[in-house]
Amino acid sequence: VVSTKKGLDHFCIYVLHYASGAAMEEVQELPLCSCRMETPKSREILTLADKKCMATESVDGQLTRCQGAILKHEMMRPSNSVQLLVLCEDHRNGMVKHQCCPGCGFFCRAGTFMECQPDPSISHRFHGACASMLKGQSFCPHCGEEASKAKEVTIAKADTTSTVPSTLAHGPATPGIPEDKLGQPLTFFFFFVRVLIRPKKLRFHPKQLYLSAKQGELKKVVLMLVDGIDPNFKMESQNKRTPLHAAAEGGYKDICHMLVQAGANVDMCDEDQRTPLMEACENNYMETVQYLLRAGASATHKDVEGFTCLHLAAKSGHYSIVEHILSTGLININCQDDGGWTAMIWATEYKHVDQVKLLLSKGADISIRDKEENICLHWAAFSGSVEIAELLLNARCHLQAVNIHGDSPLHIAARENRLECVTLFLTRGADVFLKNREGETPPDCCSHNSKAWAALQANRRERDAKNARLARRLECQAHTLGQERVPLPCVNSVDSDPYPDDYKYIPENCVTSPMNIDRNITHLQYCVCKEDCSTSICMCGQLSLRCWYDKSGRLLPEFCREEPPLIFECNHACSCWRTCKNRVVQNGLRTRLQLFRTRKKGWGVRAVQDIPQGTFVCEYVGEIISEAEAEMRQNDTYLFSLDDKPQDLYCIDARFYGNISRFLNHMCEPNLFACRVFTTHQDLRFPHIAFFASENIKAGEELGFNYGDDFWEVKSKLFSCECGSSKCKYSSAAMASLQADSTPENQQQPSASPDTSSSNSPSSPS
Repeated sequence: VVSTKKGLDHFCIYVLHYASGAAMEEVQELPLCSCRMETPKSREILTLADKKCMATESVDGQLTRCQGAILKHEMMRPSNSVQLLVLCEDHRNGMVKHQCCPGCGFFCRAGTFMECQPDPSISHRFHGACASMLKGQSFCPHCGEEASKAKEVTIAKADTTSTVPSTLAHGPATPGIPEDKLGQPLTFFFFFVRVLIRPKKLRFHPKQLYLSAKQGELKKVVLMLVDGIDPNFKMESQNKRTPLHAAAEGGYKDICHMLVQAGANVDMCDEDQRTPLMEACENNYMETVQYLLRAGASATHKDVEGFTCLHLAAKSGHYSIVEHILSTGLININCQDDGGWTAMIWATEYKHVDQVKLLLSKGADISIRDKEENICLHWAAFSGSVEIAELLLNARCHLQAVNIHGDSPLHIAARENRLECVTLFLTRGADVFLKNREGETPPDCCSHNSKAWAALQANRRERDAKNARLARRLECQAHTLGQERVPLPCVNSVDSDPYPDDYKYIPENCVTSPMNIDRNITHLQYCVCKEDCSTSICMCGQLSLRCWYDKSGRLLPEFCREEPPLIFECNHACSCWRTCKNRVVQNGLRTRLQLFRTRKKGWGVRAVQDIPQGTFVCEYVGEIISEAEAEMRQNDTYLFSLDDKPQDLYCIDARFYGNISRFLNHMCEPNLFACRVFTTHQDLRFPHIAFFASENIKAGEELGFNYGDDFWEVKSKLFSCECGSSKCKYSSAAMASLQADSTPENQQQPSASPDTSSSNSPSSPS
């Protein structure tokens, strides 16, 4: 074989030497044929085939070429010692039935040839001269049975479409060697060596190919590939790994290249769904990673735990591998494994500081939560990496974020006795009084003789002293009893009234009499989504007409606020993750609010942070009662109907039991609106009442919703609205104007009062 490439010249020399058997020991097992195997399509071979079948029929020494059209582009061949073929459906069926000779690659479907029948229902056809030879004995090249058991058969000559040149009678044609993806003319190399060199017929067990690939024995690997060993052989005792897995794990790029050129599948998976690229990434072999990616290996493939090659490299701290994978643009930097972990979370937990800096510079999202709703900062606290924690905080990572257990990063750092992280979090304003789901504050989570506990106690004393000086400021724990995930401060800068304590704070609706709410899980409609429920096939989204939340958990701009549709969130019967896109109200209060004393309206609620339009703010929580019960109660100020129909059956009373929403005041121009949402059940009589922002709300603005005309029809006789809106319909001036306009004598002449002639009066033509 002659090549213009210098590297291939040297390669051919040692192939000729070792193919002669000078350096290899013979093994007593024979390989099986590959008649039933399919190989991914090759652009070069498809080009040579010109969309026509490449099968050659051998009939008593005469060769004819099929010109039938091909329907499937995957390639087949009877053994690795002949070239890959693109076949028509007729010849594909013949290949599967072992009607193609593994020695020469010609079809034996007419004429005289040998037929081995290991079973009455199976026949293997081959030419007598193509039988496998081992120590002077011949064997069937399909199954390895002794050739003496095969019989010579003659079948009538078949029809052919065209006759190939007579040179084919002495052997297959040798077309020009096309270059592969890496610029090396090796696509048909093993076929040429097999046909032109005609080495001694050695036979090896496929296990030897795996072991030689694992040990980096390039020469032995080449000889076995030339001899026809299947490069995709799976080693049963090694988790069904292939020789390419072994070569990639050891970083043997040249062996990887030989295997790929011999037909190895770059994306072949072992029992754990690991690919050769994953092995190279995890073991930090840059050249091998670069080669496999150029050869077409998938960077997005996931193993049984959802790991990609990016996760494996990030976990192992292989900076260059992570950098190269990201530079290809083949994978999403924020992709999550089955535990919800990103490359950033893995790098954080294993304290790879430089890698965290790299991921931050590439735009990694530090707010992504894993399945237990931990963010990166939780894992920095767990591992005790104060340097990474500081990097994350400087990138505006949320210090007060809590996981499903209610633990903040400070809870985690305290529990793991990470003194440096505890000190850092305290200097950045972490809440030492915040309680988790078990009612524990950070000092409660650590040993009382630890340095972390001493630091937390010192901070607590300092804050207690500061709070004593600010007598009018009451922290959220006194108000909510630690039942909310975010702080809810109570501030009174108007008078000396203490925070309201004439009710029981509850985070969820309660009942004081049997309501018979249908909570049977078998009655729930649910989705089977495997992703984030962002597609139209999500059953919960279909129940709501569509999924109304965007990826940030806000209502879409086209959501109708005037007549809101019912929203059905994903529930505990759904297949999706707890962090899927269609779970917002059920996650509870997340927006930072403040209970404050107003000058004219008693207590009110205002925003401590900017709240974008469509954001879930809070749920109206209280005691679920029947309408009959509501009629019997004297104080109806805190009633909220659960249905907008005239014949309301049930309502929520927040008089004795409630949350922050019971202090929301009326606004004639409200910045909140109510929507009916279903989460843990779908009993239409008992929806959750969720308040969403109807506009962008600035920090410091009071929050409120419209109580409705029915409310004011009754209450306007007792008090007037103090919302201060220029369009207020229930202020004392507006009500006086309305009353004046309704008096018969005032209908005859204009009023002398400027207020009653206002264009904002309900009776005004405008």
